[in-house]
Amino acid sequence: QVHLVESGGGLVQPGGSLRLSCAAPENIVSIDTMGWYRQAPGKHREMVATIPDGGADTHYSDSVKGRFTVSRDTAKNTMYLQMHDLKPEDTAVYYCFAQGLLTSSGYYYQTDYWGQGTQVTVSS
Repeated sequence: QVHLVESGGGLVQPGGSLRLSCAAPENIVSIDTMGWYRQAPGKHREMVATIPDGGADTHYSDSVKGRFTVSRDTAKNTMYLQMHDLKPEDTAVYYCFAQGLLTSSGYYYQTDYWGQGTQVTVSS
């Protein structure tokens, strides 16, 4: 089993910033794709951003493009979501996911893995 650990959520005023982190276990040597989804109360989970291994071909939902930036630190096995100019409609539980994980022992996990979620609340 692979556990992704998220951190960085909280309460912020409109126009503020937050940075979310998602850490994979140390025995993971590479991850094909990582990303962030979010789910607001009463709504479906939606994709926020994705980033492949190497970090070159990122994708964002139209609602966050230009305000959010996804990045990866391969050495730390950690992905980040820098969020600026936050709006009340960004309020949601944010989940990170990882797909295509290779362990140091050579085992390849094809299954998607999800973090436990971190709450982001944008309110004055």
